[in-house]
Amino acid sequence: MTFGEQPAYLRVAGDLRRKIVDGSLPPHARLPSQARIREEYGVSDTVALEARKVLMAEGLVEGRSGSGTYVREQPVPRRVARSGYRTGSTSTPFRQEQAESGARGTWESNSEQTAAPSEIAKRLGIEPGERVMRTRYVFRDAGEAMMLSTSWEPLAVTGRTPVMLPEEGPLGGSGVVDRMAAIDVVVDNVVEEVGARPGLAEEILLLGGVPGHVVLVIGRTYYASGRAVETADVVVPADRYRLAYHLPVR
Repeated sequence: MTFGEQPAYLRVAGDLRRKIVDGSLPPHARLPSQARIREEYGVSDTVALEARKVLMAEGLVEGRSGSGTYVREQPVPRRVARSGYRTGSTSTPFRQEQAESGARGTWESNSEQTAAPSEIAKRLGIEPGERVMRTRYVFRDAGEAMMLSTSWEPLAVTGRTPVMLPEEGPLGGSGVVDRMAAIDVVVDNVVEEVGARPGLAEEILLLGGVPGHVVLVIGRTYYASGRAVETADVVVPADRYRLAYHLPVR
């Protein structure tokens, strides 16, 4: 194969993708059968099958048992703002953004003490196995699961304090900055790293996606004088949401 040439299955998938994007094959339309693709494009059964697999992996079509393969309705991506901590607010970023957009967001959470896995321990600058408070969240907008989050806080920092449980106590539901300030820990820096990967089966189940769909993962860590006091993984469906950063210029 020379530079610029495509395998036959990608060429066929590309043409079918174009028809889906421009509406020639609208949502809920049945994708041409394997035999029809073979005849129309002059390719083998293997090429036709691989082209269909590409479209399925991209989330453009879905198989329906005993019925065939159909074009999926593509969601219009919505915006998830990442504006950082605003002075004077005691809310978490999710609560701040929901309030500002007028949305009616809800969330569920569960906290438990556990041993820090090696990767989390590295992010927190502690030894693997040290005790942390792990809190899992499911955030919803109008009832639809839009975001998952798992946070870890070293109990060496928050243990036996009023803020040990992020969602309980006098500052339950407040943001990390304000909760830490209540125990005289001054957060002065936050780092976010954004990556993408296929969603895990349990994530896709909660978020209502298709197995194999890509999710965006925000790895966020709060620091106080160089010491990590909280780290979290925020998971967002890449096909339904876009991350929008609004960062002040100092």
